[in-house]
Amino acid sequence: MGVDLGSAFTKAVVVDSKGQMLSNVVEQTDPVTEKQATRIIENMRDGMDIPVVATGYGRKLATAATKAVTEITCHAKGIFHSLGHGGTLIDIGGQDSKVIVIGESGSVLNFTMNDKCAAGTGRFIEVSANRLKIPIELMGKTALEAESEVKITSTCAVFAESEIVGLLAKGQPVDHIVRGLARSLALRVAAMAQSLHPPAPFMLSGGVARSVAIRTFLSEALGQPIELPKYPQLTGALGAALIALEISQKHQV
Repeated sequence: MGVDLGSAFTKAVVVDSKGQMLSNVVEQTDPVTEKQATRIIENMRDGMDIPVVATGYGRKLATAATKAVTEITCHAKGIFHSLGHGGTLIDIGGQDSKVIVIGESGSVLNFTMNDKCAAGTGRFIEVSANRLKIPIELMGKTALEAESEVKITSTCAVFAESEIVGLLAKGQPVDHIVRGLARSLALRVAAMAQSLHPPAPFMLSGGVARSVAIRTFLSEALGQPIELPKYPQLTGALGAALIALEISQKHQV
């Protein structure tokens, strides 16, 4: 079993002996993370004596887990298992974004993270959606359907929110602002990726990967198509579960 304790959502995955997903759960991360993690682990174990690997923002709070492993390792393992090849994985999470270069055997060759500013993360979209009074699940559709876009110049989520207020006061259409916000996030993440001189193909994971606008604009910024796993939000939890499976198999030898 793998548990990914993210800043916004907590995800868990159970796999069988061949690494195929048997069950999964996604919940908003609770302020009392340790208690939530323990409950999820106990419920999904359902009496089974299986190892549990924790990853993510709050991995050290999962005291019921067998082992804690970094997000970089788990996301690389999860995406390689899902898509079967190396390349460059871009993971856009709630509080940070990661770019991971993965070799042909699935090993991590290089990586970089944005964990100091929310402007290139899901939090940026969440704050913007709240300010614009648009359901977050409609942000992508709204952005793609907009006939024009307003350039968002702020590189900080806090200042971007102030910029949105100013644009609304000037009468700028909401959908034009939404498109500009999506473009801004995609350009910021693409610039971070390009700092590694990343090899194709490009892959995307994390909850923000569900936004068709972000995928479209990120692909345009990189000049390459973006590949998506079947369950992008579960990539880290799946990787953690696969590491737990390796632990189980070693104990059986």
